[in-house]
Amino acid sequence: MTSLAHQLKRLALPQNDPSLLSRSEAASLLFDCKEAASIDRDTFFAIGCTGLEELMGIDPSFEMFHSTLFSLTSKGLERSVQTKAVNEQLDENISSFLIHLSPYFMLKPAQKCLEWLIHRFHIHLYNQDSLIGCVLPYHETKLFVRVIQLLKIEDPTHKWNWLHPIKKPGVPLARGALITHCYKDLGFMDFICSLVTKSVKTFSVHHGSISQLRVLFTFYASTIVSALGAVEKITDTIVSKLLPYIQKGLKSSLVDYRAATYMIICQLAVKVTMETSLVQSLMLQISKNLTKTPSVAREGLACLVVLLQNQKGEGLGKKPFRYLCNIPDLVIILHGISAAYDVTPLLRYLLPHLVCSIIDSCCLVNMSVFICVFVIFSKFLEEFISYGVENELTVQCTFQFLADSDTSLVLSLNHPQPAVRVLAVQHLKEIIEASKEGFDKSFIEAAIFARLMDDNVEVVMAALSALEIFKRQISPEITVSNLLTLFQRLDLSKDRKWYKVLEGAIHILFKEEILNEKEELLNQVVMQLVPFMVITNNNTKSAEWKMAVCLSESGLCSLHPLLKGWPEAFEKVIKSADLMDFVGVANQNMILLFSDNITSGDPSLMLQMVEGLIRVAENESDSVRQKVTAHVISFVLVQCCCKSQMEESYWSLALRIFSLLEGKIRKLDGNETWWNPENLNEQSREYLHLLLWLFDLIVSGARVTNIFNFFILKVHLEDSEDLFKFLSVLWTYNYNLSNQLNYTVNAMLQTQALYIGCAILTSQAAQKMKQLVSASSPVVISLLINLGSPVSEVRRAALNCLHSLSGTKESPFHPILHNLVQKAEEIITDPVYVTQSLGSLFEELQTQSKQKSQQKKLLEALKHALDCIQAPGCPSYVARSLMKILQQVNGEMILSHLLPAIDRLLEKVLKEPETVLKDEVVLLHLILGKYNEHSAALLCKDQQSLDLFIRSLHIAKELYKGIPTFQITALGQITKPFFAAVPGGKVQQKLLRVMFDLLLNCKNPLCAQAISSVFKGISVDAEQISVELDPPERDKALATVQQTRRQKIQQKPQVPESVPEISSVNWQRVTLILELLQHKKKVKRPQVLVPALFNLLARCLETSTTEQENMEYTKQLILSCLLNICQKLSPDGSRIQSDILDKEKFNVELVVQCVRVSEMPQTHHHALLLLGTAAGMFPDKVLHNIMPIFTFMGANVMRLDDTYSFQIINKTVKMVIPALIQAEEGGSPEAAQGVEEVVIKIIHVFVDALPHVPEHRRLPILAQLIDTLGGERFLWVLLVLLFEQHVTKTVTAATNGEKDTVLETDIEFWISICCAFSVQHQFQSLMKIIQYLTKLPENKEDDPGPKKLTCKTKTQDEEVQLFNVESHSGKQLRHFKFLSVSFMAQLLASQSFVEKIVECDGAEELQELEQRLLEEVLRYINVVAHSVEENADKPTAKFWRALLNKSYDMLDKVNALLPTQTFIPVIRGLMTNQLPSVRRKAMDLLNNKLQQRTRWQKAQVRQLLELIPELIAIVQRKINEEEEEQAINRQTALFSLKLLCKCFGTDHPEPFVPVLKATVDLISSERKEERNVMGSAFLCIAEVTYTLKALAVPLLPRLMPALLKTLKHKKELVSNEIYLLSAVTALLKVVATLAHFLSPYLLDALLQVVRLEKIAVEMGPSSQLNLRLSSLKTMLATQLGPRVLLPAVTKCYNELANAWKNCLGPLMDILKEHIAVMERDQLLSHQSELTAFFMKALDFRTEHSQDDLEEVGRTETHIISCLISMVMKLSEVSFRPLFFKLYDWSKSEDTSKDRLLTFYRLADCIADKLKGLFSLFAGSLVKPFADTLNQINISKTDEAFFDSENSTEKSCLLLQFILDCLHKIFLFDTQRFVSKERAETLMVPLVDQLENMLGGEENFQERVTMHLIPCIAQFSIAVADDSLWKPLNYQILLKTRHTSPKVRFAALLTLVELAGKLKENYMVLLPESIPFLAELMEDECEEVEHQCQKTIQQLEVILGEPLHSYF
Repeated sequence: MTSLAHQLKRLALPQNDPSLLSRSEAASLLFDCKEAASIDRDTFFAIGCTGLEELMGIDPSFEMFHSTLFSLTSKGLERSVQTKAVNEQLDENISSFLIHLSPYFMLKPAQKCLEWLIHRFHIHLYNQDSLIGCVLPYHETKLFVRVIQLLKIEDPTHKWNWLHPIKKPGVPLARGALITHCYKDLGFMDFICSLVTKSVKTFSVHHGSISQLRVLFTFYASTIVSALGAVEKITDTIVSKLLPYIQKGLKSSLVDYRAATYMIICQLAVKVTMETSLVQSLMLQISKNLTKTPSVAREGLACLVVLLQNQKGEGLGKKPFRYLCNIPDLVIILHGISAAYDVTPLLRYLLPHLVCSIIDSCCLVNMSVFICVFVIFSKFLEEFISYGVENELTVQCTFQFLADSDTSLVLSLNHPQPAVRVLAVQHLKEIIEASKEGFDKSFIEAAIFARLMDDNVEVVMAALSALEIFKRQISPEITVSNLLTLFQRLDLSKDRKWYKVLEGAIHILFKEEILNEKEELLNQVVMQLVPFMVITNNNTKSAEWKMAVCLSESGLCSLHPLLKGWPEAFEKVIKSADLMDFVGVANQNMILLFSDNITSGDPSLMLQMVEGLIRVAENESDSVRQKVTAHVISFVLVQCCCKSQMEESYWSLALRIFSLLEGKIRKLDGNETWWNPENLNEQSREYLHLLLWLFDLIVSGARVTNIFNFFILKVHLEDSEDLFKFLSVLWTYNYNLSNQLNYTVNAMLQTQALYIGCAILTSQAAQKMKQLVSASSPVVISLLINLGSPVSEVRRAALNCLHSLSGTKESPFHPILHNLVQKAEEIITDPVYVTQSLGSLFEELQTQSKQKSQQKKLLEALKHALDCIQAPGCPSYVARSLMKILQQVNGEMILSHLLPAIDRLLEKVLKEPETVLKDEVVLLHLILGKYNEHSAALLCKDQQSLDLFIRSLHIAKELYKGIPTFQITALGQITKPFFAAVPGGKVQQKLLRVMFDLLLNCKNPLCAQAISSVFKGISVDAEQISVELDPPERDKALATVQQTRRQKIQQKPQVPESVPEISSVNWQRVTLILELLQHKKKVKRPQVLVPALFNLLARCLETSTTEQENMEYTKQLILSCLLNICQKLSPDGSRIQSDILDKEKFNVELVVQCVRVSEMPQTHHHALLLLGTAAGMFPDKVLHNIMPIFTFMGANVMRLDDTYSFQIINKTVKMVIPALIQAEEGGSPEAAQGVEEVVIKIIHVFVDALPHVPEHRRLPILAQLIDTLGGERFLWVLLVLLFEQHVTKTVTAATNGEKDTVLETDIEFWISICCAFSVQHQFQSLMKIIQYLTKLPENKEDDPGPKKLTCKTKTQDEEVQLFNVESHSGKQLRHFKFLSVSFMAQLLASQSFVEKIVECDGAEELQELEQRLLEEVLRYINVVAHSVEENADKPTAKFWRALLNKSYDMLDKVNALLPTQTFIPVIRGLMTNQLPSVRRKAMDLLNNKLQQRTRWQKAQVRQLLELIPELIAIVQRKINEEEEEQAINRQTALFSLKLLCKCFGTDHPEPFVPVLKATVDLISSERKEERNVMGSAFLCIAEVTYTLKALAVPLLPRLMPALLKTLKHKKELVSNEIYLLSAVTALLKVVATLAHFLSPYLLDALLQVVRLEKIAVEMGPSSQLNLRLSSLKTMLATQLGPRVLLPAVTKCYNELANAWKNCLGPLMDILKEHIAVMERDQLLSHQSELTAFFMKALDFRTEHSQDDLEEVGRTETHIISCLISMVMKLSEVSFRPLFFKLYDWSKSEDTSKDRLLTFYRLADCIADKLKGLFSLFAGSLVKPFADTLNQINISKTDEAFFDSENSTEKSCLLLQFILDCLHKIFLFDTQRFVSKERAETLMVPLVDQLENMLGGEENFQERVTMHLIPCIAQFSIAVADDSLWKPLNYQILLKTRHTSPKVRFAALLTLVELAGKLKENYMVLLPESIPFLAELMEDECEEVEHQCQKTIQQLEVILGEPLHSYF
């Protein structure tokens, strides 16, 4: 980036930040940047205010910001446009707020406030320092990073750029980075310190207690102290930066602030050596302020102790001593400090002063203190002296400073930084190795073991290294204990880096064999390390794997019998096992090995090892390693029990192992029907669990029967009843959701149990079978519920069991069993079939007539099943499963039988919800499902069923996640069939009331949603809802507003009494019911609700103003409900019968009052929609209130910019207006007129409101209004009113600069309105507007009276008039007329209108309307034209002319729409009008049509050609009116003739011959014509001549003289450019068309053309005249033959050569162009003629030798250029004689030497064109060139070459031409033109020109540089002979010794150019050049000397070798 860019960036303002202009993204703390961009300002303001209110609840001091940063005015404040003072105050407020906010930054309210400040005040751009100061204490949080991501800190020079790296990754700022930046950037350190002082200052003003600053003080202390600790050296700059803040902290009364300052002082004292004066100052400040705040006395004294410990204590003065003596409890505090720290330095300061004070008996402030201190210190000295030399040495050693850490050994060992602790341990190791004195063994031991417990790996490794050296001096037990603690403490699975620590510990344990002969210690180590030998994963690179390998390879396995052989076994496993199954294989081998080692070892050791393993297994831990270890040990112990061969130890071993594995097995208690796991105690559950496990184990074995019979039937379940209870558990436990036994019975085990049960059942006796199938046995129920199992095998097995039971007819369940067994196949196939089967079985029971006995049996069976469900002892999961298969069994009896179960479960849910099981919850849901249409009648018969249902509706607590609440389930049962089946309206009413009450009180959105869904679904009578809506009894709403007002007046004294009545309505409940009604589609007899709703609406309107605002939503709901009812009663909006709804009950006045009273747009919308609907149902009632409705709409609703308001307006218009129209159609004429007046008023309302309507809504609103009213009748009314509004209001409000813009905008809008309707309607409206304008008075003062009426109404009411003349000024009237006409003209020309015309595709109706419109326009033009004549002498004349022009414009636009057949006759008639303006307008229309149209029909062409005589008549008309107007008409007529000729002249030339004749007469006339007319005539002549071609030849004799005569009058031509252009154009067209007939006039034409060239040059090369003259010259040069043109050119040259010599250039250009187009044959035939001409022309310089050389040169340039154009077309044979003829011509003795100038210039130009070919002719020029060069070299001759006065200038020119010509010859020479002879001829004359000072120094320098040096250099190349280079070089070198420094300088330049051309070839010439250059190195002229040095440098570059060695 450039420095300029840096400066611009520094000067950039925050308000220019591009992010502020972004529409897609916005900075935000709480939201995503894209999401934040879509949130509006009000939302952000609400968020900020909410946060502030919450903060005010925490800290009231935030209230002061409510009126500044969070006020309503702040919403509109844009700081970028505020003054400096305002922004400074704003920054101050923001800074103060952020300081207050900082303590609460992590709270959500604070973040909300920040969100507002970021959005509104852009604090992330303007207040970055304050914002960072607010959040910096929380730098380690993610929220801090979020704030930093908002800042623009990408610039490397930015103050906070160092925080930029954390923006992208989003990681919190590392504390180390913060500390490093703090000591590196002292500005940042100062920022932190000043932040503290600012905060203290701010909080001290607004707070009594400032505990909120603790976070800041903590951050301050920890950061500064850490920074001082981290910096390598504390400089004086850092100290000076901190000292002011230290002094402020010491003086502060804040305890935390002072404590933080003490910490900083301590760190400074430790790290830096202070001057005595600074120590004295700090000590004085500390001691002085200690007396003020005794609470920090201990900390202050500790600070002094540290200060004096590390600084010199001399010369501190007596003042601190005095202050210290005043501290209460000084002795006690010092005594307490001395218990842990060395207070000697402080006592060393205190004691001398204390002794002096006692001796001097002065300053005894507190004598007791002194005495106590003296006594204590005396005792301290005695103890210190008696302590002994040894302890003194130890203390000195342990507290001596280490070189690497600047602190003592003790402190280093406990230092917070791990690196320091490592150094300390290493130092301790060195002490151990060196056996230094002064260190106590216990100290070293304690230090090593303490560091073993360190949390840093490196520290622990260092401690292990020290321990390895020192372990011989420590007992093995202590060493082993501490090392084993490491194994217990560390978890390798969480942190693998600790592996090397454990590896080191193992190395110490087994290296020195400290475990040898210590059996107990060895056992302890083995049992602790066994878990680390167990493999827990397959990853060979994991730390756990490495640890297992390390232990196996250590000496541990060889020391203990348990581990014997494990290394070999482990290695074998590693080699053979697959890594995927390595864990299993390794542990399997370990189990086998360990069990073998235990059983094969010493019996005495076996129990000991078993005990040890059991202790390891019993160790409870969540780690994977411990769990796997326990598992492995369990298997090891079981294997030991199986393998043990020693009987004496077997039982003891088995018992010990069993003690580990046994559970608490106890027998089940009670004689219940069910073994219910839900009700069993813990012991019974465990026993049942064991039985299940044993059963599973046995049945999955090989021999089931014997073991089962023995173990289950004989041991545990001898009683068959218990057996089947147990089997019932097995059969059903699979359905248990709670799993109280903590056991899983899968489908396989369940099926096995069923088959075993089936086998047992078949073997049972008949009596026992009866018992098993009875109602008291769980067997049948358990089997039934298995029929609904999802597993088909389970269903099959259950059916087998039921089949064996179905033979027992005594069973109460026999009917059910019999039915189900018959459908076995279906049940096995479909799991839900049993549900359907039971449903159909009991449905048939109710529908079909069966035998009573069979019905009774079925009912009995069903009752027994239901009894099971309601029985408390039945497991809930069994009851749930049974209810599931009875899901389709419904009826009153079912519900009635289950009511006790509902009661019991609901009671439990209400009283003990935490004990309710998941199965019970699901069961209750299933039972509640029985409340359906089949059982609904029970609610009327049994009050309990209704009460229980209502109770369930009130239980809203969610017991289990994922299971809906009972409330939701109960609500779900209230379906449409259920509600309809409830008999009696009272129960329905009660259910409705309960639901509404629930909705009122519920807080669960799901409940509200459920109630809403229920209400939508059920069919409700409106009467029931009306009862719920009706407020307490009081007078119903009055019929009209007047009656209401009357009653209010009468009841004014009773207002306070009526308040309770109003407030007695529960509006919240009513609101909720109304909300439900919004979405209720079907309500019976909805009209019943109308009186109740209007009554509520009346109540709403009676409330106070403050309550009215709260009632707005309720009003909207009421109005919406009324609207829905109306739409239901009359879907098509038509009238309804009075028997359905009496119109007197529909209170329209109340609705209108709603509109008037309310200020809420939504309320207005609802009311208007209702009124719109009511307009169709009760039109007469709405009509009485229609104007207030529309007046209100104009003042309020139309101004809102939302889609809903727009729809409201549309609907109101669509529904109310048709009612008006309907009333008009069905009423009398008077009524129709009244309706029309109302309609005009309505349109007036809309127009008046239009400026306040949002722009994009205006067109749709007005279009909808007029479309509804009828465009053919009222579109013109709208337009007139819009014009009137613009004239009277819009224009007066706009400034002068804005008027045009406003007008343009308004017209575009009006056109859009018109184009929203059909073309027919627009035409009709335009005609009505024109008719209306015609009836308006001409001027206001002439108003006759009756014209004030509108065209449709005769009322004088101003509101009904469209434009009231009386109430407007005359200027406004004129403006209104002009605006109306202007608009109509623009509308007719608008693209939208034309497109609509095209769409109509020439309909006959449209043509008729166009004809009528044209008639109206013409009629209006006549009226305006008449007004123009009458007002010609009045001030308003200009207006009337403008209006007439605008009317013509309108006529143009109409004509553009006319068919051509109609157009032409109309124009012909207008052209014969008496008024000139009308005639001119007709011609303009014709011209426009001719210009636009390209294709014409023959009949149309014939009609148009018939207009030519009328146009010629206008051209020839005599002047009898105003001259200017007549001239304009004639111009227009000529233009029309020109267009007609252009369009039709080619095909019909004859009618235009008279036109040409008339125009030639016009330009030939002696009468002086107006120049514009003449110009138009010339243009017409040009077009007609070009079209007529040969037919125009007869008129040439008259035309050309007149035309050339006109061109001769230069003054007239120059004064009128258009006139000049027209004449030139005419000449151009004549030449282009009739070139071959112009020879008589050619000379004059050439003369005029070349003379006009001068005028064209003055006008510029791009002017039209220049372009047309160029075309004319080209035409003359190309269209005429040489035979005609060459003689004319020669004559013309002769005339111009003397008088008009400056005009020869254009003539030569014509000739040049002519030669260029000549054929070679023509050129050869005319060569002699051309040669003669050029020989004469080349003498121009000679003939004008005394003229200005530049002017002569310019003319000569044209001549030579023309000659060269001929030369280039000649062959060599043709050119050679011409060239030598010219050469001889230049050498003629009797002629002037000026010819040489011309010839040499010509030669130069020819050489430039011919290039290398010129060398064929240049041989004869070499000698003349050489002679001439010598002759004009003034250094050789003093004679002048030319005889004239300007001889020198001519000589310079001649010399230049010669040099240039030679240069080109040399440059293009490829044929060795420069031979040795020619080279020798030219060499010296050329080089001598370096001395030729002809023309002075300036000319000399230019000539040498630009011409001579390039020529000589190119000459050297052309020579191409090294033998000639040397003399050339030498000749140039000789010029370096010339007396003139200019010549020497020029020679040096030539030398460099020569070397540059020759390059390395110049090396041969260098030796002779060196002496000359050496001379020039010491030249007397400084410029030459410098140039010589420069030349040498350039030569070195060219030659590639250094040359300084030659000098």
